[in-house]
Amino acid sequence: MGEHRRVEREKEERQSHTEMAHRLLVRRIWTLSVKDLRCLPASTSSFSTSLRSSTTPLSLLYPKRTLPRSLPHTSRREVSFNVQDHEDFTERVINSALPVLIDFHAQWCGPCKILGPRLEKAVAKQKGKVAMAKVDIDDHTDLAIEYGVSAVPTVIAMRGGDVIDQFVGIKDDEALDSFVSKLVGQ
Repeated sequence: MGEHRRVEREKEERQSHTEMAHRLLVRRIWTLSVKDLRCLPASTSSFSTSLRSSTTPLSLLYPKRTLPRSLPHTSRREVSFNVQDHEDFTERVINSALPVLIDFHAQWCGPCKILGPRLEKAVAKQKGKVAMAKVDIDDHTDLAIEYGVSAVPTVIAMRGGDVIDQFVGIKDDEALDSFVSKLVGQ
């Protein structure tokens, strides 16, 4: 009886995480679409300009300019990297000239999927003053053991090869910004 209840609860949690991921994706697409429209020159985003033009009414549906191809959030991805192996970790994290946040996560971890993008956003706000390394504990168990990771998500702040601070679990955006700022020294 207890096993059945546990299985049902896990199924509900997975469904809840899937629904939340769907809502976040829809919100991100909507936000990007609105931002792209705001980035257009006034002549292509203004209905009054299109109405004054001497072309056919189809010009409202097919503007002469298209939306920008590059999305505004693509630069956020540049602030983080996936650790490939122990040698890569040593080179890009321990020997890094920048302070580094290390996000120990797993593919099966729901909270990790929520924290990862929010952590990248907090790191991106620092505009190159800090880097973010992502370590999948299933692929790099040796690193997880070496740094005492017993639960995910675990985030470790490192500067000059030394662990400065760490936390386990999810934090709100304000706490994440504070954590990253502390690492940078602001």
